[in-house]
Amino acid sequence: MKNLVIILMAALTSCSALATEQTQQSFTGLMSNDNSGFERALEVREFKFPADHGPHNTFRTEWWYFTGNLQNPYGQKFGYELTFFRFALSPNQLASKSAWRNNQLYMAHLTVTDVAQQKFYVSERFSRAGNGLAGAASDNFHVWLQDWSVTAQETGFPLHLKAQSENFSIDLLLKTDQEPILQGDQGLSQKSPELGNASYYYSYPLLLTEGNININDQHFSVIGSSWMDREWSTSSLSEQQSGWDWFALQLNDNSKIMFYQLRRKDGQSDPNSSGSVILADNSKLTLANPDVHIRVTEEWTSPHSKVSYPSGWQLSIPSQQLELDIKPLLKDQELNVSYRYWEGAVSMIGTKQGKPIKGVGYVELAGYK
Repeated sequence: MKNLVIILMAALTSCSALATEQTQQSFTGLMSNDNSGFERALEVREFKFPADHGPHNTFRTEWWYFTGNLQNPYGQKFGYELTFFRFALSPNQLASKSAWRNNQLYMAHLTVTDVAQQKFYVSERFSRAGNGLAGAASDNFHVWLQDWSVTAQETGFPLHLKAQSENFSIDLLLKTDQEPILQGDQGLSQKSPELGNASYYYSYPLLLTEGNININDQHFSVIGSSWMDREWSTSSLSEQQSGWDWFALQLNDNSKIMFYQLRRKDGQSDPNSSGSVILADNSKLTLANPDVHIRVTEEWTSPHSKVSYPSGWQLSIPSQQLELDIKPLLKDQELNVSYRYWEGAVSMIGTKQGKPIKGVGYVELAGYK
């Protein structure tokens, strides 16, 4: 949920501290109720584009999140994730003549899932925003961390994603002619009952995608679809909440589904779980917790972290007469990095109004121990 707020503890003052002292923590360990001078998501606001593609530095954290399901001309399937996180270490930037002094810290994750080879590749980066090493800009939208970047080709779309690790890389162009979906209440996404435990959240749930993936010096020309999420906030989960399962699904009738099921520490689904059905005409139907039924059908235990995750789901939305059987394209899509979570490409089959339906998507699982 990139989708939910991932909050870096304000005491962290260097990238090395994040990378070493906080190694292998759960995403939910970065979430808190915070009242230390940052702006909070308290009420419905007006969104302005392309300005809101850029940073909101008065909030404690935000992210630019991209996932996609792609294939080459021979039908070989790939998944990818490229996510940039911005964390403010203090509410206000201190005046300084030094280009290195900056209160904004950036983290980025890059993954590629090679379905045919059953291989998952992951890389992580950190940098201060000082001296141009990382940052985001509203005018001619651009977010970057060193040479990983998302850049607008015009005032908004298409977007150019480019990132390279030691043995894999992506170079993709994402296009859309549709307006963004404002999630929650006109873009205000409430995550728990406490005032301010919310985010500003919008999505582009279907981005036509083409470009290249490289793995171990093998070049693959690919096409497919991507999903973009944008959120910014200061606080989110309550003390009773332990994590979430987040679904971003693209169906072959051109409808899309976003749903995050918040989990409580007592094992129950939290009543603040929420989502939306986006119809083919880009209109939105809001989903509340009782509207969606999710049953785990299989589990998988990571050989890296020894954490057990759900690894198959039956998801139903009775109001849509929709029943889906969702399975990962590869079970081992765990990002066993500084903040551990599972984020992976999935496929699904099922029925809608009694007729067969199928699709692809991404699932994120956070807060499992």
